[in-house]
Amino acid sequence: MTSSSQLSERESYYSELGNHSLAPLWASLARLVPPSPQPSAQAFAWKYAEIRQHLLTAGKLITAEEAERRVLVLENPSLAGQSRITDTLYAGLQLILPGEVAPAHRHVQSALRFAIEGEGAYTAVNGERVSMSPGDFIITPAWTWHDHGSESSGPVVWLDGLDVPFIDFLKAGFREQYEHASQIAHRSEGEARLRFGSGMLGPSDKPTNSSPLFKYPYDQTKAALALIAKTEEIDAHRGFEIRYINPTTGGDALPTISAGMRLLPDGFKTAPYRSTDGSVIVLVEGSLRATVAGKEITLSPKDVVAIPAWASVTLEASGETVLFNFSDAPVHQKLGLWREERS
Repeated sequence: MTSSSQLSERESYYSELGNHSLAPLWASLARLVPPSPQPSAQAFAWKYAEIRQHLLTAGKLITAEEAERRVLVLENPSLAGQSRITDTLYAGLQLILPGEVAPAHRHVQSALRFAIEGEGAYTAVNGERVSMSPGDFIITPAWTWHDHGSESSGPVVWLDGLDVPFIDFLKAGFREQYEHASQIAHRSEGEARLRFGSGMLGPSDKPTNSSPLFKYPYDQTKAALALIAKTEEIDAHRGFEIRYINPTTGGDALPTISAGMRLLPDGFKTAPYRSTDGSVIVLVEGSLRATVAGKEITLSPKDVVAIPAWASVTLEASGETVLFNFSDAPVHQKLGLWREERS
């Protein structure tokens, strides 16, 4: 037993250490080196039907040019004020209205776009305009100029996913504004897909850090999933799954974010699964009941759910169900930290 005098002596000692910018490791070792991941984020779902009205209200109150990016950040309740959907990922829903332009800029953070609602909007990446349709996966690699615009007759919404928390942790952020609101297009739409999406590379083409493809259309993704479902055995923990890749390396489309699409047949229930990466799911089609870290969540199309690191997940589909997911798995894998558990 520690006596009161000993406790008093320790407290005095610790106070003296603080005066010299020192701290005892033994007082914080269990927190610094835990027996398993201890994420601060919690499992949480955002219902698109509820969010949509708030987005439209934002459209009345502030223009895309004023806001630069008219986005409602999906803030995890356990990380209030930190602009994080999980401990390591940022996500938000962006609205653009007919005739608007979100001004061009670039930054070192890697970004993805997942189209949620509406037709007729586009993003321009390094001089190539890329149109958006619901279910399309679009990337903005680090330090590429990009702006957004809409020639639609109604609102267009997409999900933004970025590695902002990771870049912030490293204190490596840079950003630059373009001299004009929009880039001057110097490449025709579809040029990147024609050049890099056919399984061929030119003799001067080198491996790139991010995918040179900016758009992965949903119709092609869904066709690939349907083919896999016909020809392959389903994974008990993940369902049928494909991953968006960089065609010059075979790695993930973005160096810090992995993204893919999954198909669950009607009535299929996954076996419990967890991994060290934090992730985000967007329901595309069907209906889904998710159990995340013991919390039951029912999802409808366009709903978004945060999956904390090392949280056990089971998914049960009602009707044929398609879901989009992204995570920070590439960072874990490159650092030799990633692990999964299949129960």
